[in-house]
Amino acid sequence: MIEFVFLLPLVAGGAALALPASMGRMLLCISALLHFQLTLMSWMGKLTPAFPQFFSASPEGLLILLVTSFIFVCISIYSFSYMNESEVENKPVFCCCMLLFLGTMSMVTLSEHPIVLWISIEATTLVSAPLIFIHRSKEALEATWKYVLICSVGIALALLGCFFVTLAMDLGNIDAPLSFTSLNNVATQLDPVWLKAGFIFVVIGFGTKMGLAPMHTWLPDAHSQAPSPASALLSGALLNCAFLGIYKMHVLMNVAGLGDFSGNVLIGFGLASMLVGGVFIIGQPDYKRMLAYSSIKNMGVISFGIGIGGFAMYGAFLHLIHHSLLKSSLFLSAGNILLGFGTKRVQGVGNIISRMPKTFVSFFAGFIGITGLPPFGLFISEVVIVIGAFQQHRYISVALFLFALILVAAGAGRIFMAMSFSDNNRKILVKEKTLRLAAPYILLFASVTLCIWMPDAIYIAITNAIQTIGGAIHG
Repeated sequence: MIEFVFLLPLVAGGAALALPASMGRMLLCISALLHFQLTLMSWMGKLTPAFPQFFSASPEGLLILLVTSFIFVCISIYSFSYMNESEVENKPVFCCCMLLFLGTMSMVTLSEHPIVLWISIEATTLVSAPLIFIHRSKEALEATWKYVLICSVGIALALLGCFFVTLAMDLGNIDAPLSFTSLNNVATQLDPVWLKAGFIFVVIGFGTKMGLAPMHTWLPDAHSQAPSPASALLSGALLNCAFLGIYKMHVLMNVAGLGDFSGNVLIGFGLASMLVGGVFIIGQPDYKRMLAYSSIKNMGVISFGIGIGGFAMYGAFLHLIHHSLLKSSLFLSAGNILLGFGTKRVQGVGNIISRMPKTFVSFFAGFIGITGLPPFGLFISEVVIVIGAFQQHRYISVALFLFALILVAAGAGRIFMAMSFSDNNRKILVKEKTLRLAAPYILLFASVTLCIWMPDAIYIAITNAIQTIGGAIHG
């Protein structure tokens, strides 16, 4: 049954808590590989839900599940070496929470019931909070409380939005199961006022977890304080899961004939997030916080593309895939830099090109990719979104979109150049290791490969995910 996809890491996470650190590392890697195998079996249709009223394999859900599982395999390989050389003290808790984090995110991607989706997203907050506090510093405690408090308030608002959707059913005198498929089938009979209200609360609630501005304030602190493997998961996988909740509601709004309303809301939040990310990335003294603000900007790009619709939706899903690969690679490379230089301060790092040459390649390649330059996929996705926006005659929006992209590229470029080429004679604390280098290289290679050749299964999944609400593969 398809429920094994999230049950496996949940059970493994519980077991990891009772195992010694060495066995916990092995369990992390083995569980990651088994989870990836179950994910591929789900893609091939070999796993069916035992509880179809609560779980199902939607195209967009399977797409995000595949990205999450692939990223986790790379992160588990990285963590096998990272745990030996990092300052992570309670390694059983680290392994436990990483596996539970994978399990709850997998549950999000397979959720068919709105309340099950809400429970799953809230569960991701609870199991990932210990990862942010793993170093037990004053800054980590502050970041953890901010993460739990802000995200829990946001999730509570999302629950209220779900209640408004059920109220829209009651006012329409609709007798149907509360599932996304059933809601889409009766969407035109739902009360539009309460449906709009529900969408607003869902966007604010899940948008908090997604990192959309102005609800983004937890994200830079959490990413900065979490261990680099956890930061890679937070940015490369968790934000996508929160997006999935918003996307499913956007589909419902479109089927109900309210797509213009929901689209404009997403465009507004998307542009605001891009501009906030661009402004705060300039002069950022902490390179992990800089990567976090880049994530805020990229979530804005995805929101903008989905809101525009049409051809831009194809670009948005491409952006989701490539951002996950590239940002996870960057956070893992940042972890190598942190181990090597012993500081997250930009001013404490320099001359990476000669001090850590192998890490420099992955770090600088990740910078090229995340700023939207070829040969990486964000260049293609952003071009597709701009073309889609022009097709919809959104000229002012396109101007703001391009301005934000330039702002982020300029701000990030200054930091990357300083870290890579400026003088620094600090002693390298930890040497570069193959396992910690392999993972970011694999993720970068995957992004480049998908630009040249995209498997038919992924292409069809994107097509099926967007065609329900008028998305187009061709401009």
